Amino acid sequence: MSSAPILAGPIPDCFIDLPPIAGEVARGVTRLFCRRDWFAMCEVPLPNGRRADLMAIDSKGQLTIVEIKVAKADLLGDAKWRDYLDYCDHFFWAVPPALAHHTDADSFLPNEAGLIVADRYDAAIVREAALRPLAPARRKAEILRFARRAARRLSAQIDPTLGDMN
Repeated sequence: MSSAPILAGPIPDCFIDLPPIAGEVARGVTRLFCRRDWFAMCEVPLPNGRRADLMAIDSKGQLTIVEIKVAKADLLGDAKWRDYLDYCDHFFWAVPPALAHHTDADSFLPNEAGLIVADRYDAAIVREAALRPLAPARRKAEILRFARRAARRLSAQIDPTLGDMN
């Protein structure tokens, strides 16, 4: 048995320009999602011009959007997050432990929006997100967009000359 320390791994590229804690929260959330058989991508553009920090798909084709907040001012000043609700079945806030208590306010729709508390090693769902099922046509369009974006990103890893196809 090795006594080597367990390393947390690199910060995802899509969070490289943000404070390191944002990538750490994303990593913890991604680990949680994998245990639930959900798989996520970071920085997913939406048709309305917004960009989801994380978007995940589960084995039933349900989509989850996660908005990561690591600073109190950013969390309390976010007025755009409701724009994500039309593109997912579940919406979560993901925050480091120090910010969790700020998401209890009515402005964070605690009856609709879930809460994940995360660090670089793991995450826990503190409040489940309400299920807001997408209409069948919207679900089909979003699943197709999700799958094609994932395939484009993988293609760019195989051939870097394809560039950043987001």
